[in-house]
Amino acid sequence: MSASTFSPPRPTTCTASHAARELGLKRGEFDLAVHLGLIRTLPDEGGRGGRRVERAEIDRLRAQKGHPDTLQERVRVVGTTEGAALMKIPAGRFTRLARLGLLVPVKWYLNRYRAVVWLYLAEDLRHFISGTENAHLLKGRTPESLRGQLEAGVDLRARNWRGRHLGFLLRQAEDPWVRAGAVAAFLPPIEIADLVKDPYDRAYLHRFRPASPGQGIPGSPAAHLAERIATAQDADEIEWLRSELIQVLQEARALSPAPRPAARCAAPTMRAAARPVPPMARTVTPPTEPTVPSEAGAEPAVARVSEQLLLGSPEPEGGPVTVASGASGGPLPGAPEPKDEPVVRAFGWHGPPTVPAAALSSAHRGHRPAEQSRTRTDRGLRGWLRRRSHRPAQA
Repeated sequence: MSASTFSPPRPTTCTASHAARELGLKRGEFDLAVHLGLIRTLPDEGGRGGRRVERAEIDRLRAQKGHPDTLQERVRVVGTTEGAALMKIPAGRFTRLARLGLLVPVKWYLNRYRAVVWLYLAEDLRHFISGTENAHLLKGRTPESLRGQLEAGVDLRARNWRGRHLGFLLRQAEDPWVRAGAVAAFLPPIEIADLVKDPYDRAYLHRFRPASPGQGIPGSPAAHLAERIATAQDADEIEWLRSELIQVLQEARALSPAPRPAARCAAPTMRAAARPVPPMARTVTPPTEPTVPSEAGAEPAVARVSEQLLLGSPEPEGGPVTVASGASGGPLPGAPEPKDEPVVRAFGWHGPPTVPAAALSSAHRGHRPAEQSRTRTDRGLRGWLRRRSHRPAQA
């Protein structure tokens, strides 16, 4: 083997399932051995809430004489029939002793008929029959005081199991909040709400409440029955649990208060100063070119005339008007049309054109150049005059 090859270090702790296999126990027997204090465990540092077992503890148990039979016999549990046979008494007497609280169950489960099956430690039963003070309870007539309790319907099996299971939980609890959660697990929710007014303390306490050992789907009849068994019913038991919870909570709050959310300091919001709205710029609309509507039955040609001709401005007296010409020989933009005889005859015959205000649509409010618009207006007007020149002038 190479010198660089080495075996991995053996872990110092192992899980509960692994420890149960190495000790030759079933998981239920292992948990009961832990509750009874037969196997020492450590809290899981990983935060999973479980328990771990040291390798040294497993080696110590395996080195004991008679292992694993000795350990298995110490965690052996029996029911009513088997326990009566072990004590050599009838099953009815065994049940009456258990109802009176003389035999304390250590576990329970629900069978297929949802009936509660109580389990007892075989070691406790052997210890009970070995005591001389209990000999009169195993044979002969039951004492009168005990018979009266049985006739009144006394059944202390569930209460004794709750007290014993609470002792198991407190034995493993090391933190005050864990002890408070163990006590609160057996109180009704209304009692916890009455004792713990602070919602943060109540929520933190709920984190440490152990899981109920009941069976069944939440909300099912089996789950309701399991909850009833695990919850205190008698007034004196509830009062004792309330006083115990108050005392443990005081210790827990003094050692480590329940966490609370940090106060949020919101930064003051800066509101922008109101500013006046600037005035909107005025829109300048360019002058529009009016359109001369055509008469009914006339040709569809449309002539655009100048602004002075449409508005019917009076002609200047004293002869013809000289029109200034541009560089290309045509009239300047905005210059008045020359007054000639055909124009007079045309408007004398047809009358001056009238353009309604509604006819000036937005389509004629274009942004075409004034020179181009003027050129098209002259061309259309002159062509219209040439076609009308054959008409005689009106007298």
